[in-house]
Amino acid sequence: MSRRPLIAVLVAMLVAGTTIACGTDRDTHLSNRNDQALPGNYGGKGAGVLKSAQPLSSVDPRLNMLTSLSARFTYTTALAASDEEVQASATVFVPKIKAPQGGWRIIALGHDDVGIHAECAPSGSPDLLGLVPSVRALVSAGYVVTVPDYVGLGMHGKDLYHPFLDSATAAYAMIDAVRATRKLVTETSGDWIAVGNGQGGQAAWAVNELTADYGGELTLKGALALTPLAALEWLADAAAGGTLNNSQQLMLVQYLAWLPTAYPDFPLDEYRRGTAQDHWDALTACWGPAAKARPGLARSLGPHDVGPATPAATERLRGFLRKTSLPQGPTVAPMLVTADTPDGLIPTSRTAAAVDRACAMGDVIDFVTPPPDPDLMGWVADRFNDVPAPNTCGDHGPAQ
Repeated sequence: MSRRPLIAVLVAMLVAGTTIACGTDRDTHLSNRNDQALPGNYGGKGAGVLKSAQPLSSVDPRLNMLTSLSARFTYTTALAASDEEVQASATVFVPKIKAPQGGWRIIALGHDDVGIHAECAPSGSPDLLGLVPSVRALVSAGYVVTVPDYVGLGMHGKDLYHPFLDSATAAYAMIDAVRATRKLVTETSGDWIAVGNGQGGQAAWAVNELTADYGGELTLKGALALTPLAALEWLADAAAGGTLNNSQQLMLVQYLAWLPTAYPDFPLDEYRRGTAQDHWDALTACWGPAAKARPGLARSLGPHDVGPATPAATERLRGFLRKTSLPQGPTVAPMLVTADTPDGLIPTSRTAAAVDRACAMGDVIDFVTPPPDPDLMGWVADRFNDVPAPNTCGDHGPAQ
């Protein structure tokens, strides 16, 4: 398969992830697990410890035919807000071809917003909530692919929650999924690339900032941050002003929903009114009857149903969003960043401004505003082969 068809599949399916996964009928949602234990390097302490691994009992046959192993595994990682060690789940897919000299290189594929509840995890779905074509493209190119569910998705536990849009926690989950993958699939290299769209794009960008201190024995060769949910601080004032679109309101609902769990004194009712307050749980549903009602409820949200009610509440929310917005610091590897549409979740101008700040820190970034789509598969191959990375910092001019 040529490079261009691969990229067409990869871009289309990464960007489609949210549309497929959230707010649809999940009557076909399956427990994608098997009780058979796989051999691996279990045990140890700290982050990235492999805790369990089983073959996937039900996975799309179009992917299964390409892999020598399709598995779900659990591993240790950390919550950024508390540095607490927690367990998370992920899937891994290994090509049928013989491992190259030095081992298979790894792609960590970060999914977009699929919800905030345990049952919203890609590992519980035979088609990985729409990510199978992307995984197939990457496995066909000869990479081992791991898809982290992120903390709080795919696993139930007392006080376990999904810190949606917490960029550091998502980055830790991605890095530690790669660590655990190497303990399950021992013929792998320490070289890897973080890839993600939307929420996954945010995670990939944060990986690039945090890997110098957290990445340990791994070598990050690059990060693909596609339409990343990176620039977030502006949401507080936009919500207070009633200017968010419905998709942005739903994103903010999911962010607000977990804050009282992590911060028990967070006054949630200062941020929800009307339809949002009356149907709060349904607005975060990801499968079943409640998810079917979610699109209609979203359309019925008033402009001030979600957002801060007072200047003090606005400042509080702005402070939370500031801590998770990117950039937070310089990166260590080249990065390709694509912009969303002007009316997308994160408007093009906001992403451009975030890229400008990152460029000022010395980052190497290829910032692309499609169309046309960038050649992602070629970019990935070039990073693994140490080809000098394109750097458009300064080329697109300051953000307006």
